[in-house]
Amino acid sequence: YIITMTIKTAQTLVSEAMQELKTISADEAYKLLEQNDCNLIDIREPSELEKTGTIENSINIPRSHLEFQFEPLVQNGIIDTNKETVLFCAAGGRSALTIKTLQEMGCKKVSHIEGGFSVLQNSKFKIKK
Repeated sequence: YIITMTIKTAQTLVSEAMQELKTISADEAYKLLEQNDCNLIDIREPSELEKTGTIENSINIPRSHLEFQFEPLVQNGIIDTNKETVLFCAAGGRSALTIKTLQEMGCKKVSHIEGGFSVLQNSKFKIKK
């Protein structure tokens, strides 16, 4: 017997995730942050932040460390899971996939910003270098 397995592409995984998750606009995220109703989490890697900066008042948890860093930040009161947890990456793909991980960890209120940091740079958000 030869067993052939079809491996899904990253694009397929992102596309499937997009159908099942909550996507918000940069303006919606800005309103949530202004009202202190969200945890804004930048899941890009440190090397990306060095090149572009990040959004003021966001928390950086690199996607590669998320499973290890998220829960301790909740335990230490840095992330409040009663608020919406709003994720962003560079363009929206990684953040879409990360929602599923956070839901599996027990996070109920979680969404991501359509277009990611590339959209946030041209919005009301302030960039910090």
